[in-house]
Amino acid sequence: MAKVKKHPRPRAATPKGFRDYFGADVAERKAMLDRIAAVYHRYGFDALESSAVETVEALGKFLPDVERPNAGVFAWQEESETGKPGDWLALRYDLTAPLARVYAQFRNDLPTPYRRYAMGPVWRNEKPGPGRFRQFYQCDADTVGAPSVAADAEICAMLADALEAVGIARGDYVIRINNRKVLNGVLEAVDPSGSADRDAILRSIDKFDKVGEDGVRALLGKGRLDASGAYIDGVGLDKAQAEPVIAFLTSRGADAAQTLARLRAAVGGSGVGAEGIDELETIAELLEAQGYGADRIVIDPSVVRGLGYYTGPVFEAELTFEITDEKGRARQFGSVAGGGRYDDLVKRFTGQAVPATGVSIGVDRLLAALRAKGLGAAEAPGPVVVTVMERARMADYQAMAAELRAAGIRAEVYLGNPKNFGNQLKYADRRRAPVAVIAGEDERARGVVQIKDLVLGAKIAESASLEEWKSRPSQVEVPRADLVAEVRRILARAD
Repeated sequence: MAKVKKHPRPRAATPKGFRDYFGADVAERKAMLDRIAAVYHRYGFDALESSAVETVEALGKFLPDVERPNAGVFAWQEESETGKPGDWLALRYDLTAPLARVYAQFRNDLPTPYRRYAMGPVWRNEKPGPGRFRQFYQCDADTVGAPSVAADAEICAMLADALEAVGIARGDYVIRINNRKVLNGVLEAVDPSGSADRDAILRSIDKFDKVGEDGVRALLGKGRLDASGAYIDGVGLDKAQAEPVIAFLTSRGADAAQTLARLRAAVGGSGVGAEGIDELETIAELLEAQGYGADRIVIDPSVVRGLGYYTGPVFEAELTFEITDEKGRARQFGSVAGGGRYDDLVKRFTGQAVPATGVSIGVDRLLAALRAKGLGAAEAPGPVVVTVMERARMADYQAMAAELRAAGIRAEVYLGNPKNFGNQLKYADRRRAPVAVIAGEDERARGVVQIKDLVLGAKIAESASLEEWKSRPSQVEVPRADLVAEVRRILARAD
């Protein structure tokens, strides 16, 4: 008889680029998102939970090709039906593309403008790295169908309120606003004929934060050596052509009025540039009227986001406090949110231009910032643990737990092997239980229960003498009928 071949045991390991989140992590994230959702709700935004799976066609630019059907997304093809090829499906790459599909699909049933927020995981089939995962959370808020930049101003005000709601103090953040139209106006001033490599100019502008004014000037001209010593070819503009770009990037003044005046000089006679500056001026006025001054929101021409994606105002939330990196160096925390106006996304489905603007908060980034400031949620206490002294009395112990739960107190009965009572208390410690309930044969006969305050007991154990420890002030005996009242009293003291 042939020997049955054993199948190898599966390896217990998280797939590369993914991670597991345990109770404390999930609770901390939920608490933060609940605070943000409360702000969004206060502004009149409605929650939307869209499908985690979209057709790859709906995701647009991530369409798979023959050689790389999974490029950028986790995609698969459905089985063919009636001789037709099956649809390509994919896990959603972000929360914006699903919004465009939802609005196009249900636009006759939705109010216009449609204000929605969404929170949930997204998936990207990209090479993982330190702090870079293939699954992560996003938190978005968008307004679809509002052409006025009042919608952009509202998003920025709401973002400021959300940051403060989760604990980021005023002065520890700034929301910076720019406008893609202004940038287009600068490009017109630099290259009226359209003969220059505008994508290369944009890439040079995008490096301003990293290489500074001199670095951008070099990249716009002949080129420069990067930090590794490699030479990067420049765009080839002469000094006169490069000047509007530098004027644009360095136009931030002492206040909004000065910044706008400098921008008008940078765009020259460009009509689209002037339109973008007018929009920035309107946004600044609307924010000022609501009390959002330069201590929270500023016009900053150095903000460049999603060059091929945004069509108008763009904004970015930056945390300005310092942290220490892995090498012990002080640095600013940096960006935790960004967004802008994208008026062409829904058009892919409807054929008609639909204005839209929105913002996305980096959930993991913001959580890391809160921890860096010591604002992370404290680890919540675990449940009250009802210990098991007699196997035959399991129904009694379950009844105790049920009474505690009915009173709104988190509780559980120990369901492991009850033979070793010490192991039950070790379990309670690992569960961060604040209280243990003890009721053996003697307690049952006398109609009482022992209530052990594990938090107080841990404090006493740190410094108490042997006599104090033996006196067990952390453990009290009460009538069985007083179980809930005594547990509630101890929990209130712990708070």
